[in-house]
Amino acid sequence: MPFDETTRREVGEPGRRASRNLLGGPLELCSARPLTGFFRNGCCDTGPEDLGSHTVCVVMTAEFLEFSRAAGNDLSTPRPEFGFAGLRPGDRWCLCAPRWQEALEAGHAPGVVLRATAEEALEYCALADLKRFAVDLS
Repeated sequence: MPFDETTRREVGEPGRRASRNLLGGPLELCSARPLTGFFRNGCCDTGPEDLGSHTVCVVMTAEFLEFSRAAGNDLSTPRPEFGFAGLRPGDRWCLCAPRWQEALEAGHAPGVVLRATAEEALEYCALADLKRFAVDLS
C-alpha cells in the first residue's frame, strides 16, 4: 500500500478515515525522532483503542517534564525495556489531551503544534487554549 510521508500513514488504510488537525487540514507529522503517537507512526492520530487520547502534539519543556513526573507520569527517564529513550526539552511528543488540560489548569502547559494536533483533542481541550500555546501560528 502506498505511504504518505506528510501524514506518515498508508494511503487508503482500511477502516480508518484520514485524520484532520485542529486547523481543518491533514494531520501533520509530530515526531519521528523520538517516534511518537499511540500507533507509533509519528502522528497524533487516534482510534477507539486509544483510551488516553494521545492527540496533542507538544514541544517538551523542563517545567512540563517535571510537572508530569510529579503527577506520576515520568516521561524523562529512559525505559529501554519499552524502547523508550526518555524525553528532553525541545522534543515533540503526542501527549494525552486530558494531561495537557491538567497541565494547563496547573500552569505548566507545554507549547502545542496545531498542525500536528488531531481535532479529537477538542473533546478535552478548548481550541482557544490550544491556540494560546501554539508554536506554529504565524
